[in-house]
Amino acid sequence: MASGKQSPRQKMINLMYLVFIAMLALNMSKEVLTAFGLLNEKLTESNQTTTQRNAAFMAGLDAKVEEQPAKYAPLKEKAVRVDELSTNFNNYIETLKADLTAKQDDLQDYETMDRSDQLDEMFFTGGKNTVKGDEFMQQITAYREGVVDLIKNEQGLESIASKVQNEFATEPVEDRAGITKPWLEYHYQGYPLIASLTKLTQLQADVKNTQGEILSAMLSGQLQSEVSLTNYEAIVIPNKTAFFSGENFQGRVVLGRVDNTLQFDKVTINGKEVSSARAGQIDLNFPAGNVGEQEIKGELQFKEGDSIISIPINSSYAVIPKPNAAVISADKMNVVYRGVQNPMTISIPGVGQVSASGPGLSPAGGAGKYNMNVTTVQAREVTISVTGQLPGGEKVSDSKVFRIKDIPAPMGTIRGEDGSVKMQRNSLEISSVGASLPDFDFDLGLRVTGFSFKVSGQPTVTVRGNTLDAAAKAALRRAGRGETVQIFDIQASLANNSSYMLKKVSPVFVELTN
Repeated sequence: MASGKQSPRQKMINLMYLVFIAMLALNMSKEVLTAFGLLNEKLTESNQTTTQRNAAFMAGLDAKVEEQPAKYAPLKEKAVRVDELSTNFNNYIETLKADLTAKQDDLQDYETMDRSDQLDEMFFTGGKNTVKGDEFMQQITAYREGVVDLIKNEQGLESIASKVQNEFATEPVEDRAGITKPWLEYHYQGYPLIASLTKLTQLQADVKNTQGEILSAMLSGQLQSEVSLTNYEAIVIPNKTAFFSGENFQGRVVLGRVDNTLQFDKVTINGKEVSSARAGQIDLNFPAGNVGEQEIKGELQFKEGDSIISIPINSSYAVIPKPNAAVISADKMNVVYRGVQNPMTISIPGVGQVSASGPGLSPAGGAGKYNMNVTTVQAREVTISVTGQLPGGEKVSDSKVFRIKDIPAPMGTIRGEDGSVKMQRNSLEISSVGASLPDFDFDLGLRVTGFSFKVSGQPTVTVRGNTLDAAAKAALRRAGRGETVQIFDIQASLANNSSYMLKKVSPVFVELTN
């Protein structure tokens, strides 16, 4: 418009056009500055909301750590580190913004924030970054690398790590003219102050949103891990804890979640508090008890929020005799003897409630202990019947036949020796006559009350008691050296059952050695 020869009037018109265009540009600039200011306000409000949300998450995580430290303490440790990185970087940016607006009288007079010299002087000098500019770049790098190093190996957080790398990248940038410029110069040099403040606020928003995404993803990953089917085990629950041959196994299979980080606050089993809790499990170790069905009752307690959750324990198990010996029976040795108390142990494996009956059978105290006295039983056999009740209520029974035998014939003894004995005359005079049952399983304590004494060529002497009387000694003195005397018709009885008639006692022969 100013080229060539123009009239003064045309020059005036052209000048007026220039002034008009300048005025339009000036008005547009003021509106843009105000728009940046309003955007900055909105971002600031949004940042406050995000800060409150992140703080609430951290507070909730603290409560979870108090409830279940083993499960949530590792998660909190990383969350605290992310919070530290975010808070430090956010505070640094806030300090920059305060320095840039320190000379601003009204922080909401955005139309006056049209100059770039405050930030340009802070970040740039002589075509290079100032110390403050390099510090700003270092802060961005420290935040970016710190967050990425913290989450890059966490399952489910890989995409967030990649996003942080991109959002907080500081590599040189190519502008629309194809010119590559340093990141700081491209984003902050020559911009109005309000535009730079808004960009710094947006950077704070990116930091807070990144923190929120990481914390949310961490918790979401923990919850997914807890409900993952890989944390479940197939558990077989039988209808009863002991089955017998011929029965059908009955039960069910369920899925149970295994949480190795769960810790119980209190565990009670059969009225006693158990302290051996580990890795979400309770180790039980207590006496199994007597043979039969035993119960397990108790409860698990753990804290959830402000409440104590209690889970009851109800189960049972069967105690059967320990198989510590082979079952070997001599088919011909099922024998009981008259005249004695025959001790017996009667049980049914896996059954606690057992009762037995039979002629002469009586309890002897103790589980399954009995005595059997068949002295008055005239038959040659006796049957013992046994009944028991299984854990499910079913009754079982069995029986066994025993032969009844008399006590075998005792053997006479002199000085504890039986059969044919060599002895001096004076030893025989003072020795006691006895009776014994060699190799018999019962110690009966036989007592001798009399016997007959015979020296060859002399009348038989009947003796009362178990030693030679005067008449027997007189006959003994008339016997010659090498002569044999006889002790026979030995009268013996049971010490504890004198009414039982023993079989005839065998005689003893004594050869005199002098």
